[in-house]
Amino acid sequence: MAEDQELLPVDPQSGKPIPRTKQPGYYPRYSTLSQKKFWDATTRKLIEERVANIPPIRFFTQAELPLITAVTSRVLPQDDRLAEYRIPIVPWIDHRLFENEIDGYRFEDMPDDREAYRLGLQAIEQTAHAMYAKLFVELEPLDQDAVLKTIHDGEKRAAHEIWSRMSVDRFWHLLVQDCVSAYYSHPWAWDEIGYGGPAYPRAYTRLENGLPEPWEVDEQRYEWQAPASSLSGAYDQQAGATDKPVHGQGGTH
Repeated sequence: MAEDQELLPVDPQSGKPIPRTKQPGYYPRYSTLSQKKFWDATTRKLIEERVANIPPIRFFTQAELPLITAVTSRVLPQDDRLAEYRIPIVPWIDHRLFENEIDGYRFEDMPDDREAYRLGLQAIEQTAHAMYAKLFVELEPLDQDAVLKTIHDGEKRAAHEIWSRMSVDRFWHLLVQDCVSAYYSHPWAWDEIGYGGPAYPRAYTRLENGLPEPWEVDEQRYEWQAPASSLSGAYDQQAGATDKPVHGQGGTH
């Protein structure tokens, strides 16, 4: 597998990896949770539980768990975070699927979300085997990205029987949508993007000119590049130029 340092974003000036941190992003020392005394009790309890109470794994099998963990780690990498401050993604996807929390409708070319995940993981594994003759979890990160890119691009390198039963495009966007939802519902992700947190009962007051609220901090941008072990930032002109509509189980994107 890739060396640990190869997974880190790179300082373009020095060419060296940027060290892991508790809080990556452009808003150092900002903490949404520091403002929790200004939230109503229900909101405060809900958000605190997102940090303190991580759901147990009840939907994914012992065989599926390493695979979905590896997949989500490439869909939304957190290698720039210290290990103890990485935001749990798989437990919240697992919780949604176990509780069968859905939008209340389903596209005709998709099974229900739980079956879609079971089939999708099988398809990813079959694609990894077709491309590299290895299990997905055995691949180097760059090769894992290449496998996932075929799903992203709608290429059916393998698992043709599965893709005849559900849309490859909709599965990809279902997966990404769940990863993003789990990540950005966590207050540590809010710190990363400088989100001011719940506005109730205290309101936002500086609504013009992009000024921060008194409890927020100014953006401090820095340059960085994706690591060589990642396809992040790579642009495929052919894929980017396609007019094919992109869909997800949650709607058209």
